Amino acid sequence: MTAIVLGLIGIILAPILGGLIAGLDRRVTARMQSRFGPPILQPFYDVFKLLGKDAAVVNVWQVFCAYMYLAAAAVSVGLLFAGQDLLLIFFVQAVGAVFLVIGALAAPSPYSQVGAHRELLQILAYEPLLILVFVGIYLSTGSFMVADIWNTDTPLLLELPLLFVVLGYALTIKLRKSPFDLSTSHHGHQEIVKGVLTEYSGPHLAIIEIAHWYETIFVLGLCALFWHTSLFGMAILLMATYFAEVLLDNVTARMTWRWMLGSVWGIGLAMAAVNLVWITFKGA
Repeated sequence: MTAIVLGLIGIILAPILGGLIAGLDRRVTARMQSRFGPPILQPFYDVFKLLGKDAAVVNVWQVFCAYMYLAAAAVSVGLLFAGQDLLLIFFVQAVGAVFLVIGALAAPSPYSQVGAHRELLQILAYEPLLILVFVGIYLSTGSFMVADIWNTDTPLLLELPLLFVVLGYALTIKLRKSPFDLSTSHHGHQEIVKGVLTEYSGPHLAIIEIAHWYETIFVLGLCALFWHTSLFGMAILLMATYFAEVLLDNVTARMTWRWMLGSVWGIGLAMAAVNLVWITFKGA
């Protein structure tokens, strides 16, 4: 019963926290660019405005995919807050990511099609890294259950520092930050318009945005597991991590998908392998 309550709390609070983080992101980004920036609540204003617009869709399948993307994002956050199995959470969020791609492929727009293909490449880049992070957590704690991880006495960051950096790759891709904002971007320099979001508008675009807020909380929740022994330490870690993401977004340009796969797989998989080998021999 406690797990159900925690899961419901996570589902309710996640979009609120995700929207506030998006607002702070915009404000900090603006200050880095010597601008004042929009109000912190601007993401909520944008979503409410979209919800009030008329729905214009290409086909019913596209609408279905938008709702499934939101449902998968919300369920993955709920399972994380409820302390459930990391592997189950992984597959749920992966299903949501696939539905986002299918929704883009359902539209005949060439921009949407290119965005869908790039989104598939991004999924191909970060999904193996998430699996390796979860494997490292299992080797360190002996369990895939989030509730069991919370009961351990040692911060995961001390044993899995390289895997935390690897998780940063997934965080950058999930947050749609440079240099990995390939399939959809909030920036005006994106030459494929809005990629997978090109054919979404009105309330359905609002649904996609809310789902993105859920994903933000999901990945930050995974980062929080790396310093679960102290709320203060967890807060410092999350703030430092997100600030680093915003800084990286502002000082780097968007790279090609070939560079993304090469850097994410080459560097990310190498660091993951080193950390996993170290954990294995340490426990032997």
